[in-house]
Amino acid sequence: MRIALLADIHANREALAACLEHAARQGARRLVFLGDLVGYGADPGWVVEAVQTRVAQGEAIALLGNHDEAAVSPRGPVGMNAEAAAAIAWTRGRLDPGARAFLASLPLVAEDGERLYVHADASAPGRWRYVADAEAARRSLEATAARIIVCGHVHVPALYGLTAAHKLIAHRPAPGVAVPLLRPRRWLATLGAVGQPRDGDPRACYGLLDVARSEMAWMRVPYDVASAAAKIRAAGLPERLAARLERGR
Repeated sequence: MRIALLADIHANREALAACLEHAARQGARRLVFLGDLVGYGADPGWVVEAVQTRVAQGEAIALLGNHDEAAVSPRGPVGMNAEAAAAIAWTRGRLDPGARAFLASLPLVAEDGERLYVHADASAPGRWRYVADAEAARRSLEATAARIIVCGHVHVPALYGLTAAHKLIAHRPAPGVAVPLLRPRRWLATLGAVGQPRDGDPRACYGLLDVARSEMAWMRVPYDVASAAAKIRAAGLPERLAARLERGR
């Protein structure tokens, strides 16, 4: 079975639609949405409905991200920069009660066999710490017995392997190249973002996990960046949120 792993969609309809279509062509039979469905982008309602429908149909698992939490929490955005907070304020006014209830119901983590899915740091999921380096990856791996941890939040693809001797090896995956997740190592994968990549490549990014082969690839998918950016500008959201899509940073 192949599982499509999608994180940090950030209300980018064009990017999500392109990734879902691409994943279907790759034979993905299950979807895992690792949080941050909303924030930054101009289509929060469409994105939440698309995810909610697939969860209701039993095709998908969805998790809570920090932007999702901010969009429905009475506290609003906490600790976010001005642009992110402005996008959340705009988003809050565009989610209907059903969308808000769905986001509020999402769990922080999900276990699926030997895999653990989480938006951020697995050692403290609700603190929203980034897994941006080897030290943070080790912290997550040592906090759980899962053989494979998959997370988002950093918007940059990476893979970390922990050997039986507790040596941590970091790897930057090449687009479309499957990496064997061999035993006895334990693994932590960070997914690039579907809706706002930050590694210099503006193409949408999602993970494709082949369970039978125990291997994972990071897929890059072109989409209509110009349309997504134009919607952000038309909505009056901060200019930088549109420009980041065009630069992939």
